[in-house]
Amino acid sequence: MVELKDIFDVQYGHSLELNRLEECESNEGVAFISRKSGDNGVAAYVKELSKVTPAPAGELTCALSGNGVLSTFIQEREFYTGYHIARLKPKVKLTRLELLYYSLCISTNRYKYSWGRQANRTIKQILIPSVNEIPDWVNKRKEKVSFNDSSNPLITNSNLNLDTINWKEFRYDEIFNIKKGYYNKKPPVSGKANDTLPFIGATEKNNGITSYIKKVDIGTFDKTGKKTSLSFEGRIFEGNCITVTNNGSVGEAFYQETQFTCSHDVNPLYLKDPSTVLNKYIAMFIISLIKMEKYRWGYGRKWRPLRMPSSIIKLPVVNDKPDWNYMEKYIKSVNFSSSI
Repeated sequence: MVELKDIFDVQYGHSLELNRLEECESNEGVAFISRKSGDNGVAAYVKELSKVTPAPAGELTCALSGNGVLSTFIQEREFYTGYHIARLKPKVKLTRLELLYYSLCISTNRYKYSWGRQANRTIKQILIPSVNEIPDWVNKRKEKVSFNDSSNPLITNSNLNLDTINWKEFRYDEIFNIKKGYYNKKPPVSGKANDTLPFIGATEKNNGITSYIKKVDIGTFDKTGKKTSLSFEGRIFEGNCITVTNNGSVGEAFYQETQFTCSHDVNPLYLKDPSTVLNKYIAMFIISLIKMEKYRWGYGRKWRPLRMPSSIIKLPVVNDKPDWNYMEKYIKSVNFSSSI
């Protein structure tokens, strides 16, 4: 590991104020980079200033404060910056994929700057891998991915009406077989490989996956990390279900397509209806409804398997039974459904 200043020249940006600039269309102006964590940091496009030279394309920008602190991006075109933005110019020749790798490495340090801490004084000392430590897989990745037509729906001209007036309330235990996650926080963590299973934890990101664990270790180690001869029963769950976080990020829900293991902070839900096979489209519909209940579980309340069965979910119905066909068709009719 080396300090960031060993690989990049670090300088502050232009410290301009967007409200004093003239905004314009993207094809007519210069990108204005703010401290936002999305959209590559671009807040607007502005007309070029006669006395301020834009920064060149190819540099990294890094937010030094705010909610997007340490959000780091490659700028593909000339740009201006607002306050508390650093410009990072490589001291050595780096490929675009290597710059993307370093952007991720820098952003990964965000947790160190919670509670309003700023990175103005410390950014140069942030530790990142040296050039010799860049993994081989970085430059083997396929950089060019086509997103043409990714926003298209699978079904067009469906004219489905999302009117909830005639929906019906169901208890969770009427709709789902609610499983209890296993308290197996201690198995050794492994890199993703053919012999591993995703570990679903109490997180709101990455489809709930917090690590990968070797399948053999799930049956070898108990919840304290000691070796045991216990069976796999209750530790490994089949896919094609919805996992719901019951502690921490309560109410976060994800569709699990394949076999997995999880902590006791997760409730795996399987459809009870024997006439219906859950798929990712039905799951996306249900997940949206589950997440709408998150507000009920603030202030440290937990949604454990003992409490979830009596919870209520309101669903579209046909003949007083959940209309799974409608749910699937509705998701297939929305934009981007062709990319699910």
